Amino acid sequence: MDASSNPRAVIIGASGQLGSDLMTVFRDWDPLGWAHSDIEVTDAVGVAARLEAAAPDVIINCAAFHRVDDCEIHPEQAFRVNALGARNVALAGARLRALVVYVSTDYVFDGQLGRPYREGDLPRPINVYGASKLAGEHLVAASTPRHLIVRVSSLFGVAGASGKGGNFVETMIRKARAGEAIRVVDDIVMSPTYAADAALRIRQLIAGGTTGLVHAANAGACSWFEFARTILELVGVEADLRPQRSAELQTSAQRPRNSALEAGHLQPSWVDALRRYLVAKGHIAEATKLASGNSGAAGRGA
Repeated sequence: MDASSNPRAVIIGASGQLGSDLMTVFRDWDPLGWAHSDIEVTDAVGVAARLEAAAPDVIINCAAFHRVDDCEIHPEQAFRVNALGARNVALAGARLRALVVYVSTDYVFDGQLGRPYREGDLPRPINVYGASKLAGEHLVAASTPRHLIVRVSSLFGVAGASGKGGNFVETMIRKARAGEAIRVVDDIVMSPTYAADAALRIRQLIAGGTTGLVHAANAGACSWFEFARTILELVGVEADLRPQRSAELQTSAQRPRNSALEAGHLQPSWVDALRRYLVAKGHIAEATKLASGNSGAAGRGA
């Protein structure tokens, strides 16, 4: 499937961090972008009616209850949105014979493997958010033969994450410029992923006719502390940044210790992706990005 076939696409969760970049990447398809105010995925009847009226060829479902600690406190809501809501969308897509793309997460893994997770590795979530997203994966796969499940990791995007007050990159820069002491965990490892790169990968997968389960993440892995340090180095901001152990934090949900994803396809490194994000947000100049291309943090986290 490609743009020449004039597919009709619906992007659910279009106002979110990934959804916003998907709207940009698919702009030549003239996609319909629906926010939460436009569609309630937990309403099976409403979902079916809305999608039947739109008659899309492709449905990309980014809708999620993704506040990890809140999911632990409100598991029913997490499963209603992330699992049953995903099923509602998939069933409606099946009736339309549309390709249903479900965006999932690295949190379906427990983080104990000691290497980046591949698509064939056995999921074992350790928190409600991960369990609800894994349930969503299974329900989507069971509800429609034409499905593509895309797991992403630790997204940062220009639009910021709805309900999270922006994203980690912006939070680090804001705190550093305000002169705040910054403490970031150094014993949790992940694959930072630029939402624009994830959106482009999803388009490539759809255009190539890929179905099933795929990981979409920037190459390499790092701890949240290393990610924070690299952000501030690239921006050139001095800060009182120090590592801390995750055990020192009081959170409702456990986090996997190493949920890095192996994408299985050549992807830009997370450092390169971070530089491009910082240019897009105006934190560094393009000349700065190019000049620093082979120095400093570029070799870390691979």
